[in-house]
Amino acid sequence: MSEQTAVFVVDDDPSVLASLESLLASEGHMVRTFESGRAFLDFARPDLPACLIVDVRLRGASGLEFQRELERHGIQLPVVFITGHGDVPMSVAAMKAGAIEFLLKPFRDQDLLDAVHNGIEQDRRRRAEAAQMAELRRRYAAMTPREREILPLVASGLMNKQIAVSLNLSEVTVKVHRAQIMQKLKARSLADLVRMADRLAGMGDKV
Repeated sequence: MSEQTAVFVVDDDPSVLASLESLLASEGHMVRTFESGRAFLDFARPDLPACLIVDVRLRGASGLEFQRELERHGIQLPVVFITGHGDVPMSVAAMKAGAIEFLLKPFRDQDLLDAVHNGIEQDRRRRAEAAQMAELRRRYAAMTPREREILPLVASGLMNKQIAVSLNLSEVTVKVHRAQIMQKLKARSLADLVRMADRLAGMGDKV
């Protein structure tokens, strides 16, 4: 059974919503439509790989303003903009803000479907990366304070003897801690451990 995916459409034209819902549902996506950005923000989104289609010219806040609102709410869904009144500065602004595609109406159905497919794949990768990072942080949290102190020294390439001198420990003690670090983080090699330490540091963890 294939993985369920979702597509959210924000457009203040009911006929456009109906047309896009029919098209996207025919491809097997779960589709939810909204006539305003606020309605989307108030919606309890399912925990699925997804993509967001937004009309640039919404009543009230524009699509570009809605895009900034998504960022403020920490919503990281890939955005595909559609419009019948787009211009180059508008499309550049949308792409700079992170939109993955900017389609001018009338667009080919296949162009929209391709953009949605790319967006969902992008969201799937982001979700997988987030899950991996959460698991890595869980493993890191299981380490003792001393192991966390030794981790960056091991990752920097220092030998057990050097670490022992730096922390005023015996070399045997450092060796035991090093083995525990490798086991708790499930690192297969020193190179693997270095990558994990870099990822933790890159996410703001004190490594």
